[in-house]
Amino acid sequence: MSIAKLQTTRSPTRAELLARVAAFAAEIARGAAQRDLDRELPFEAFRLFRELGLGTLRIPVALGGPGGSVADYIEMIAAIGAADSNVAHALRSHFNYVENVILSEPRERDSGAVELILAGKLFGGAHTEQGTARPGQVTTTIVRQGDTYRLNGRKWYATGTAFADFASFSALDEEGQTVGVLLPVDREGIKILDDWDGMGQRLTASGGVLLENVEVFPHEFATRGLDNLVGRHCSALRQLHLAASAAGAVRNVLTDGLAYVRRQARSAAHSVAETANQDPFVQQVIGEIAANSFAIDTAVAAAAVALDRTVAAFGKGDEAEIEEALVASALATARTQLVLGQLGPRSAERMFELGGGSATSRNNNFDRHWRNIRTVLNHNPLLHKSRVVGDYLINGTTTHLKEGKVF
Repeated sequence: MSIAKLQTTRSPTRAELLARVAAFAAEIARGAAQRDLDRELPFEAFRLFRELGLGTLRIPVALGGPGGSVADYIEMIAAIGAADSNVAHALRSHFNYVENVILSEPRERDSGAVELILAGKLFGGAHTEQGTARPGQVTTTIVRQGDTYRLNGRKWYATGTAFADFASFSALDEEGQTVGVLLPVDREGIKILDDWDGMGQRLTASGGVLLENVEVFPHEFATRGLDNLVGRHCSALRQLHLAASAAGAVRNVLTDGLAYVRRQARSAAHSVAETANQDPFVQQVIGEIAANSFAIDTAVAAAAVALDRTVAAFGKGDEAEIEEALVASALATARTQLVLGQLGPRSAERMFELGGGSATSRNNNFDRHWRNIRTVLNHNPLLHKSRVVGDYLINGTTTHLKEGKVF
């Protein structure tokens, strides 16, 4: 990949950063289907992402950044997802970390965090573990050894960590309390495993991390809280990031479908049309996919605006207004995921109505779209989301909307 660097020493403005997204997306779109077939992790895409400074988008102007909104960031993720949803998905931990940093009180920020983000560093992490009795349980341990600490365990769902510079991990300290640490990923004893075996999102590096006697310094313990109001906001943001990544995949269904029809240009054997592009059934399928993509994009954009309202409420400091905005953004995000759950997989499946057996060619790798969308939707239970939305509308129940977990 090669995009000419801007000859400037100043930080890019919001408009300049957003203008770089299209070229970045076009660059990573090349070879995306083949990378998925070959299981070739997109390290070059993340090198270029750093080079372009796109990871700084959400840093406020007051902190030396471009001041991009949540809506800006979410649209960027969807645009990247339309090129390669693996890359879009793998950026989730980075932007979750950035959001926590910019909304937390200065005393709660990791030392030098803003400066590292502005320098182009990317952040990953892993907190989930396999084999525990319940989701969210932690068995990784951290114990004092002299003036430092030692971290031992195995983590799972380390999405994007293979491409990151720093990663956060949770562990139990010697008192049995859950703590977090932020470490450089090249620290001795950290081994990132390319063992993700999901049918979709195969290039997100979402597998395991081995932590073997990793040295941790006192200043590397996290000071920010994750179960507070900011944490709830970031939980909804993480969910919307997933939806935006999948929304991009639906856009990709449409572009691949259009390219296939124009390239193949053969109608079905019993069609009255001479070519596929004149076949009314092909036209109908393309129109349906386009409408589905539009509906998903519209829902994603509306949820992003709701999250921006939460950010604005944080700026005012009115807890009642913050609480109202948090519930509203959680509902908007859940509804968006439900729309995606209905229309996304259907769009990816309907794509195969555009052609005969050739549409299923492994060289096309069109099935990656369905696999990627379905895998994203499996991250959190849609049945639970729809029930919670219904319970809120019928009874005003907000219990799960305030958890900061699945929403």
